[in-house]
Amino acid sequence: MEGSVLPCKVTCQEEDEDFPTKYNAKVVKKWIDPVQGLANARHEFGEHGGVNMSIEASATFTVMQPETMRRMFSGELGPEGDFYIYSRHFNPTVLNLGRQMAALEGTEAAYCTSSGMSAISSVLLQLCSHGDHVVASRCLYGGTHALLAHLFPRACGVTTTFVDIQRLDDVKNAIKPSTKVLYFESMSNPTLAVADIPSLSAIAHEKNVKVVVDNTFAPIIISPARLGADVVIHSISKYISGSADIIAGAVCGSVDLINSMMDLHQGALMLLGPTMNPKVAFDISERLPHLGLRMKEHCHRAYTYASRMKNLGLKVIYPGLEDHPQYALLKSIVNSGYGYGGMLCVDMDTEERANKLMYHLQNYTQFGLMAVSLGYYDTLMSCSSSSTSSEMNQEERELAGISPGLIRMSIGYSGTLEQKWSQFENAFAKMTEVLPSKRQN
Repeated sequence: MEGSVLPCKVTCQEEDEDFPTKYNAKVVKKWIDPVQGLANARHEFGEHGGVNMSIEASATFTVMQPETMRRMFSGELGPEGDFYIYSRHFNPTVLNLGRQMAALEGTEAAYCTSSGMSAISSVLLQLCSHGDHVVASRCLYGGTHALLAHLFPRACGVTTTFVDIQRLDDVKNAIKPSTKVLYFESMSNPTLAVADIPSLSAIAHEKNVKVVVDNTFAPIIISPARLGADVVIHSISKYISGSADIIAGAVCGSVDLINSMMDLHQGALMLLGPTMNPKVAFDISERLPHLGLRMKEHCHRAYTYASRMKNLGLKVIYPGLEDHPQYALLKSIVNSGYGYGGMLCVDMDTEERANKLMYHLQNYTQFGLMAVSLGYYDTLMSCSSSSTSSEMNQEERELAGISPGLIRMSIGYSGTLEQKWSQFENAFAKMTEVLPSKRQN
């Protein structure tokens, strides 16, 4: 192995907290508020004493003595001692962002990649071999579903059983001797079902199965590692970036996992090479300190709009509303003080009605933008069945609870809350003049 990465050391810890599960097991983790964790992470200063770290843009690194290179390649020397070989392996600027991501998620270590999908595929390829099996939620981001349902069986001989993870007995029964990973999203894309991470982790660990959780929808809000997850995945492109101008991902987990993924002979990250550009790492590291503030505003507006949309008679899905099936669960596992998520869904029943509402919201009042992705400072809207979930066939979408008219909204914070709500009301009123809603018929 070429060197290793040191664990992220965080000094501020609260008392242990127990999370009882439905399988009479307990997940016990040290609780570290994610914002506190970020603030206590190592601060990297610039080369000449700048308050911001320097960007190390070099692809390769020099050594002063010829024997040093042999010692680096043998694993005797590595980035923990400030020895670097090549930026596909470890880069100082990218490594610093990894420390921040580990602090955010409360894991020992993290490695940042060129995209969220590269983080997902690299982790699964590291944990699974030919003939192995994955149990996964039937409601996942369309690209992840396609990876597990189509590419992995064909290219790697890794198969997946998709289940309703709200039915814990179904999850337990789907695990077999060849199962290596239980994979799900903390909040499902796009239906916003909340995963019972403590209970699911207890089920998996009883069978020696690793738990991998995509936490893209809920950074700061949910900390899967403290609830029992072994690996936490992020598409940094979304909330963590916040500006829809960067494609990036992250793998957060144990030191052993990250080092195994960087192994010269068997490491998925090392050999597949989904390398993050250090200039991207620098940009992201400058945005992480205010992620907590941004998430609070995303969540506050999403809750407010969801409540008001429901009062208009719309069919709204938002985990922070008391009528959501997993409201009590979410309330029990969130990090206090940040809210219940910045995503909401409006089910318009048909794609035609969904498109009509989005058209008016964008082109009549400028409430938001018709675009995929999420976490942007402006509101983004898309009809999931014909966009980010289109990799799934109709039957798969029905099983996942994705209706043809489901609009996924990533609620932004541009403008004032009342200004944007007025835009929504005006667009909705205009739409109902053109295309009367069912409640008016």
